[in-house]
Amino acid sequence: MLSKRQWLQSCAASIAGLCAPAWAQKAGPAAGNAWPTKPVRVLVGFPAGASPDLAARAIAAPLSALLGQPVVVENKPGASGNVAANEVAKAHDDHTIGALINGNLTIARLLNAATPFDPEKDFAPVGLIGTAPLVLAASAQAVGSTPAELLLWARNLGPEGKYGTPGAGTVGHLGMELLKMRTSIRVQHVPFNGNPKVIEAMLANQIQLALLPPGLALPHVKSGKLKAIGVTSPERSPLAGEMPTLREADVRGADLEIWTALAAPASMPEAAVARLNAALGQVLRAPDVSATLLKAGWQPRAGTPGALASRMRSDTTTLGGVIMMRGIKEA
Repeated sequence: MLSKRQWLQSCAASIAGLCAPAWAQKAGPAAGNAWPTKPVRVLVGFPAGASPDLAARAIAAPLSALLGQPVVVENKPGASGNVAANEVAKAHDDHTIGALINGNLTIARLLNAATPFDPEKDFAPVGLIGTAPLVLAASAQAVGSTPAELLLWARNLGPEGKYGTPGAGTVGHLGMELLKMRTSIRVQHVPFNGNPKVIEAMLANQIQLALLPPGLALPHVKSGKLKAIGVTSPERSPLAGEMPTLREADVRGADLEIWTALAAPASMPEAAVARLNAALGQVLRAPDVSATLLKAGWQPRAGTPGALASRMRSDTTTLGGVIMMRGIKEA
């Protein structure tokens, strides 16, 4: 019969086994310096010219030079990137990877139970490519000039105020609901068909608030047609002209960034993932690649597979909480 101490040790070992990373990779013949042995496909879930596509194409040629094999970007648009993510998850050739966005790698199944892959179990994180903040923008009629003053105005709108997003379950929707949970803002959601329509509604003062990509928000902020309250990233970003963060206005627990990353199928050998990560880090540190990514709207973020895995877990926890508490489903 087990003593109490032995029983506790046994339970701890069992729990550790259950909590082991679901993306632990297998060793295999295509590992290490032998990999890659043929061209590497990088699947992107959006059309050519979209920001994730631009990120993938910025790194493809320099990765090819380092890996000694062609790195070919293939566009597989559909279902907010989930069509490409599903093909990556199901690939077993060790040479198919994805340039995927945070929605694919975190909350896809929480938004839609019919999602055919499991972000936690079906991918081997390789590394971040880049991140970008969102700008909390307000209509030109907003009262105030500092982030604190504008936030007070937003709170005073009450439930009669409105915020726009490009659809239910989008990062703009989840981010605004997260902000509402962290503040006393109570504005109501109005979905549109894309961010350009959101901006049109803001310019007409049909809605008062929105979380927008910096590239879309800044021209209107600079022209005085919109006001910027702050960015959602933990630190100021060169993508947003060093705009103040919401943290600087004492908004806590609402940090949010969009990001794109390389991910492989969970079956890819660990040594191959390690080699790909090392090459990716070298590419992202190159000044010309960094400049290209910044122009495309991404702040380069080299990091380890473990760092990406940690970010996936953190974002899943934060945004998953918003999804469950607000009952949000993909449109």
